[in-house]
Amino acid sequence: METSVGEQRLPAILNLPAGPPRGALAVLHGSHHDTRRYFLYEHLGRLLPPAGIAVLRYDRRPRVNARDVPLTDQADDAAAALDVLRGQVGDVPVGLWGFSQGAWAAALTAIRHPVDFLVLVGCSGVSPARQMRYGTAEQLRRHGYGDADLAELDRLRGVAEAYLRGQLSRSVAQAELDAAVERPWLPLAFLPREVAEPGAWVDMDFDPEPVFAALSCPVLLCYGETDAWTPIEESLTVWHRAARVAELTIVRLAGCDHAPTVNDVEDLAAISPHYEHVLLSWLDRHLPAVSRLPRAV
Repeated sequence: METSVGEQRLPAILNLPAGPPRGALAVLHGSHHDTRRYFLYEHLGRLLPPAGIAVLRYDRRPRVNARDVPLTDQADDAAAALDVLRGQVGDVPVGLWGFSQGAWAAALTAIRHPVDFLVLVGCSGVSPARQMRYGTAEQLRRHGYGDADLAELDRLRGVAEAYLRGQLSRSVAQAELDAAVERPWLPLAFLPREVAEPGAWVDMDFDPEPVFAALSCPVLLCYGETDAWTPIEESLTVWHRAARVAELTIVRLAGCDHAPTVNDVEDLAAISPHYEHVLLSWLDRHLPAVSRLPRAV
């Protein structure tokens, strides 16, 4: 079913069960996977409706001047998606599924517009700036670079962060980037060739811990065993410290990296069977049986 979300009229697809729904979820996006047809979102639209669960997937709002969409804007759109879902499925449990950056947005949405459950895949427990330091360093390690290169990367990202916080002049930051242009690992550093305006990365110091602490619904956390972008152990320390009310279920997915796919392959055929089993089993425990639900209006 084609539909749209919010005042931005974001294109959306609503996949409904053949019979009465027992629950529903809206899908939130990874930072570079903003279309409703991305394979991880399409997978949910195929897997969950046969289990009685409706799935709403929509396009993330466009970037402005190549800047990432602020988490608060993503949360506003997610709240609008929840309204669309509830209007379609009636009085059944409704939740959010978020991947990577979308996990932060899902958690933020849930404390502003309470939901019945959260499914978070690859959710970092540290700020975007710290997460990118971890992730880019891991890219260099996996490409065979050593301690000297890792130290230079860390220093260079520190320069870029200080400039974006307004703590360093544009000329100094640009000179540092220019000096690093010959480094063979620079494409792995995910830094711009020319510095943006200070404040361009509005969420760089977003702290997820207070958000996690405010959650009260059941939360399923899925992490690949070898996640290259999320500092898993540090993130779990934050979750355990913060989530004193929310019921946590934590799963490590064998053979998976950042996405819940085997061998880091990005297509439907590579979706981890372990992930599918965990997701369906967890939702089955937290959603009522279809027979106890009235038909949605």
